[in-house]
Amino acid sequence: MTTATDISNRIMEAVMAQKLAPGSRLGEQQLAMLFDCSRTIVREALTRLSTRGIVTVSARRGWYVVEPSEHEAREAFEARRVIELGLLHQLKDKALDKAALRQLKHHLQREKAALAGTDVGLSTYLLGDFHVCLAECLGNALLADTMRDFTARTTLIAMLYQSSHDAAQSCDDHVRIVEALEAGDIARAEALMAEHIGTVQAALRLQASTDPLAGLRDALAPVATTASAQPAPGAAKAASAKAVRRTRSKSPSTPSPSDDGSAYLGALL
Repeated sequence: MTTATDISNRIMEAVMAQKLAPGSRLGEQQLAMLFDCSRTIVREALTRLSTRGIVTVSARRGWYVVEPSEHEAREAFEARRVIELGLLHQLKDKALDKAALRQLKHHLQREKAALAGTDVGLSTYLLGDFHVCLAECLGNALLADTMRDFTARTTLIAMLYQSSHDAAQSCDDHVRIVEALEAGDIARAEALMAEHIGTVQAALRLQASTDPLAGLRDALAPVATTASAQPAPGAAKAASAKAVRRTRSKSPSTPSPSDDGSAYLGALL
C-alpha cells in the first residue's frame, strides 16, 4: 500500500530531477489516482513537504510547488554554505574513512555515467544528491536530511532563475572535492566547496539587491512641466505618424506558450 512517505519521496525525486517545475500544481485527486491511495494519504504527504519548504497551499490555487523569491534564493545558498562548509570544517585534518570514500567515488561514477548518457533528469538528480551523499558520509544523518531539502530548493531556484551552470563543471568540482578529502586536505576541500557553491549561485539570473521602493519611487516622481520638457511644435504629430507606420509594418505577434505548470502528474513523477 502506498504511504505518505512514498508519495513525498517521489515528489522530492521529481523536483531534484527537474521534472516538477516551480509553481506546478499538485492536485490531491490526481495524486490519489496516480498512487492509487486516498486523498487523506496524499494530503499527509503534501503537508509534510510543506513543512520542509518544498510545496505550499493557498485557497485559490490549492497545492503547488514553491516558487522561491530572489531573497529566498540568496538565503538558500547562504544556508548551504553554512551547513556544507561547517560539515567539512568539523573533520579538521582527518581523512575520510575508506567506506565513506568508496561511497563517494561510487556516486561520482554514477554522475559521470549519467552525464555520458541521455537521461537529463537522472544526471540532474545525481548532481544534487552528491551533497546529500557527502553529508551522509560525514556522519550526520540529520544534516543530510536538511541538505536534501535545501538541494531540492536550490534545484527549483536554478529552474526558476534560468541557471546557465554547466553540469559537467559541477561533476568536475565534485571530483576535486573528493580528491581533497581523500588526501586529508580539509582546508582545500572547504575552499573548493565554497567556490563550487559560489559558481552555481553566480550562474543564476538574479538581479543585484536594489531599493525595494525603486519602482514606486520612479512612478510617483514629479512630472516635468518645464518648457524644456515640452516637445517641439509638430514633433508629437510626427512621432505619432512614425509609430503608426512602424506598427503597420509589423506582423501580428505570435502568442507565447502557456506557462501553466499544471501538466499531468503521471508524466512527471
